[in-house]
Amino acid sequence: MPYWQGGPASLFGALGEDPNLTTTAAAPARENSTARVAMTALAASSIEWYDFFIYGTAAALVFPRLFFAADLPPMVATLASFSTFAVGFIARPVGGVIFGHFGDKFGRKRALVTAMMLMGGATTAVGLLPGYATLGVAAPLILIVLRFLQGLAVGGQWGGAALLAIESAPPGQRGFYGSFAQLGVPAGVVLANLVFLLMADWVDPEAFQAWGWRAPFLASIALVALALYVQLRLEDTPEFKALGDTAHATKSAEAKARRSPILQAITRHPREILLAAGAFVASNGCFYIIITYVVSYATTQLDLSKSTVLWAVLLGSLISAPSLPAAAALSDRFGRRGVFMLGGLLSAAWAVPFFKLVDTGAFGPMLAAIATGLILLNLMYGPQAALFAELFSVELRYSGASLGYQLGAILGGGFAPMIAVALLDHFQSSMAISGYMVVLSLTSFVSVFLLSETNRRT
Repeated sequence: MPYWQGGPASLFGALGEDPNLTTTAAAPARENSTARVAMTALAASSIEWYDFFIYGTAAALVFPRLFFAADLPPMVATLASFSTFAVGFIARPVGGVIFGHFGDKFGRKRALVTAMMLMGGATTAVGLLPGYATLGVAAPLILIVLRFLQGLAVGGQWGGAALLAIESAPPGQRGFYGSFAQLGVPAGVVLANLVFLLMADWVDPEAFQAWGWRAPFLASIALVALALYVQLRLEDTPEFKALGDTAHATKSAEAKARRSPILQAITRHPREILLAAGAFVASNGCFYIIITYVVSYATTQLDLSKSTVLWAVLLGSLISAPSLPAAAALSDRFGRRGVFMLGGLLSAAWAVPFFKLVDTGAFGPMLAAIATGLILLNLMYGPQAALFAELFSVELRYSGASLGYQLGAILGGGFAPMIAVALLDHFQSSMAISGYMVVLSLTSFVSVFLLSETNRRT
C-alpha cells in the first residue's frame, strides 16, 4: 500500500519502510542507506542555508552601521547592506554552472562536499572581518567577495543535496525524499534566528553590535566537519554510478556529451531551464520578503523590537515546516503541477492580507501572516526538487536543475528586499510590496502551467 494512503504515520514512516520492496535480506541494508542519505541531505542543507541566512539577518540588523560609512542616511545604508546580500544571488547561477558541470562529470557527492567546504570557509571569514572603522572602504569590498563565495557555494549545494536524496529514493517517493533537502531552508531559518536571539539575550546591545553578531558566523565551521563525514561515509547515488558504468562500457556519443554537461543542458533544454527559473521566483522572492525584509520593515517602520520580529519568523518557520514534506508527498500522489500551481494562486491571494496583518504591529497577527505565507509557499517549494530533477536526464540533471533553480533565485529572491525597500520609499505603502508579491506568484503559476507533468517519469 503506498504511504500516502496510510495516514500521517505511514507518510513519515516512509523513511523506514519501502512498500515497493519485498521482504528480503537485502531490504534492511537498502532502507538504512536511504534513511541515512535523506538525513545527511537534511543536515547538509540545513547548515548550508543557516550560513546563507545569517547573512540576511545580519544585513538587516548589523551591517548597515558596521560595514558602511557612519554618515550615510539610514535608508541608503540599508540599501547598501541589502545590495551586498543580493551579490550572493548573482553568484548562485555561476555556482550552479560550475558545480553542475562538476557534479555531472564526477559525481553528486564530490560536488556537494566541495560546496560545503567553500561555504564553511567563506562564512567563518565574514565572522572575522573588521568593520568600516578599521578597514575603511576595503571592509564592504571584502564583504562582497565573501558573499559572492557564499553564493557560489549555495549554487552548488542545492543540486548535490537534492540529487543525493532523489536519486537514492524508492520508486514513487522522489518528491517526499527530495523534500528533505528542501527542509534545510526552514531549518536554516530557525537556526539562524535562534542563534541571533540567544546572542541578543546573552550580551548587551553594544556588545552584540561590536562582537556578538560574529558568533553565529564562526559557528559555521561545523559545516566543514559535516563535509568530511559525507566524503568518508556516503557513496554516490545509484543512478550516477550506473551512468558511469554504462559510459565506460559503451564509449557512446552520449558519454562524450558528458564532457560538457552544462552546455548540453543549455542547448538541449533551454525551455525547461527558463520555465524552471520562472517557477522558482515566487517561492524564493516572496520567501525573502517574509523572512528578511520583514525584519527590517518591522523594526524601522513599525518600531518593533528585533527580538519580537525574529521570534515571529522563527516560530512561523517551525509551524510551516511540516507542510513542506506533506506537499511533496501529495505531489507524488497527484502530480507536481497541480500542487505547485495551487501554491502559486494561494500565495498571490495572501499577499495583501499578509501586510495588513504585519502592519497591525501585534505579535499574533504577524506570526499568523508569516506562518500562513510560508505554508502556501511550501506548496511550491515542497515538490520543487523532484520536479526540477525530473525535467532532465541523469547525465545532465545536476547542471540543468541547478541552473534553473539559481536563475530563479536571481530573478526572485536576490533583489526582493531591495525592490521592497524601493517600493515602500516611492509609494509610502506596504500594499505596493503586496502587488510585487502577486506578480511573483502569478509568474510561477504560469511557468509551471507551461511545463509537462513529471512525477510518472522513470
